[in-house]
Amino acid sequence: MNTLLQNSLFFGGLLTLAAYEIGVILRKKWKLAIFNPLLIAVVLIIALLKLCHVDYRYYQEGADYISYLLTPATVSLAVPLYQQLQVLRKNALAIFGGILAGTVAGMGSVLGLSILFELSHEEYVTLLPKSITTAIGMGISEELGGVVTITVAVIVLTGVFGNIAADNILRLFHVKHPIAKGVSIGTAAHAMGTARAIEMGEIEGAMSGLSIVVAGVITVVAASFFALLY
Repeated sequence: MNTLLQNSLFFGGLLTLAAYEIGVILRKKWKLAIFNPLLIAVVLIIALLKLCHVDYRYYQEGADYISYLLTPATVSLAVPLYQQLQVLRKNALAIFGGILAGTVAGMGSVLGLSILFELSHEEYVTLLPKSITTAIGMGISEELGGVVTITVAVIVLTGVFGNIAADNILRLFHVKHPIAKGVSIGTAAHAMGTARAIEMGEIEGAMSGLSIVVAGVITVVAASFFALLY
């Protein structure tokens, strides 16, 4: 069984799709935020790889085919934004101001917690790009001297948490405007959070998609400055 899985070219891709589909089914059945399809897929894949004693690199060879779709999937987020250009024009100052404030607050929270828990500089810069897309976050972490693999894990965890907790957090702080919802989710939880924002509505999805891009650019510029502060 182990040899069969390792020699299968599409094992990783098929396993990923099957695990995610199981997550989708559970989410629809129980309708609970904790049944996040991505989180369930990660748990199932890890469990199966461990149970069958399959080396991760064999899984990755097949899963790379799905990774290739990440770029076009991200670019496709421009479509709902284009459909909401009128909303963007009318509220441009508030939208970009909100993204800037959210991005700075996110990096500021990492700075504050790093000081509080006396993290090393390496650990600090590893966590700094936690709220942006993986591709940009990896580059920033590597440039600043962080541990890239941990950065990737933190980015994924941030996105999953944002996807799961977005509704409750917005409700807790009485955030009701669709633009505010989209900006806050996209700025804090990048693409995974945006998936949840799209489910909320067209405006929320469009603003969240925009926030991913703008927050990424701001982080690239500001990360070097924040890295000097601790």
